Amino acid sequence: QVQVVESGGGLVQPGGSLRLSCTASGSISSIKTMAWSRQVPGKQRELVASIVSNTITTYADSVKGRFTISRDNAKNTVYLQMNSLKSEDTGVYYCNVIADAGTLRNYWGQGTQVTVSS
Repeated sequence: QVQVVESGGGLVQPGGSLRLSCTASGSISSIKTMAWSRQVPGKQRELVASIVSNTITTYADSVKGRFTISRDNAKNTVYLQMNSLKSEDTGVYYCNVIADAGTLRNYWGQGTQVTVSS
């Protein structure tokens, strides 16, 4: 079984920064994709950023130039550096990994709250 745990959320003022971390653990032989999504009440979960291997990254238009996704394969960890935060970035941020732990599956974490407010 694979466990995915996020950390780093919190309350920050507009214009501030936060760094989220997500670590996958368990009997993992390889991880293909690691990604961050966010959800606000009443809206669908949206993909914020994803990274395949260490080089192929994608971002939602709303975060391009402000957020940076990166990963440490040795630690099975993905990071999301969030700068110039806006109130509309508020939400629960979820990490998911597509990992091979016998079979290739998508695993989700429980989420971490990010609140951008003055």
